[in-house]
Amino acid sequence: MLIWAILIIVPLLFGFYAQMRVTSAYNRNVRIPSRGHISGREAAAAVMESAGIRDVEIIRVPGQLTDHYDPSKKRLALSEHNYDGTSLAALGVAAHEAGHAIQHKVGYSMMTLRQTLVPVTQIASGASQFLIIIGIVLGAQAAGGIFLMLGAAALATICLFQLVTLPVEFDATARAKAQLVNLGIVGRDEMPGVNQTLDAAALTYVAAFVASLGSLLHILMIIMGGRRDD
Repeated sequence: MLIWAILIIVPLLFGFYAQMRVTSAYNRNVRIPSRGHISGREAAAAVMESAGIRDVEIIRVPGQLTDHYDPSKKRLALSEHNYDGTSLAALGVAAHEAGHAIQHKVGYSMMTLRQTLVPVTQIASGASQFLIIIGIVLGAQAAGGIFLMLGAAALATICLFQLVTLPVEFDATARAKAQLVNLGIVGRDEMPGVNQTLDAAALTYVAAFVASLGSLLHILMIIMGGRRDD
């Protein structure tokens, strides 16, 4: 029971904490305008321009924190508040996504690996819960064990994807922080607000990895328990 709590409950609580922290940090710093009054779109364009990137489209998308970079389309999407906003939060998020564009241009190995894993991870995400439920219904022995093993393999794929995502996100954040200062978009004394936003966002990726790892270990324990019962 204790091990189950560690593998399931703790990751859930950690994920909740990470989400609360990023929401709090973003809401706090989105209210703090930068002195330069540069918009998120302008900041992203400047960061990419400094790396010689001129073929990435920057678009506005609805929602909050829906920002992302799509390497397959060379498209950088910023949520409405970050596209037009001049806040420290907006500049941090925009520069972070521009950091992904730079990773794509220079051929950052972990980003390349992550993109390679995307198709199989999408399949694994759709199949994992179905396979695990079938396996639990049938029992950990015989046919049920086969479904659980397949579910565990799917979870392992998701876990690997989440693990590879960590250095990709950390590297993009490091690039963003450096470029915001180097290009004079944000003063060094304004960086604490940017750091709070980006560091909190990075924590959500750590939480996602911990959750997927906990789920994988939990299923492996069920499988091993079923084998001992044979």
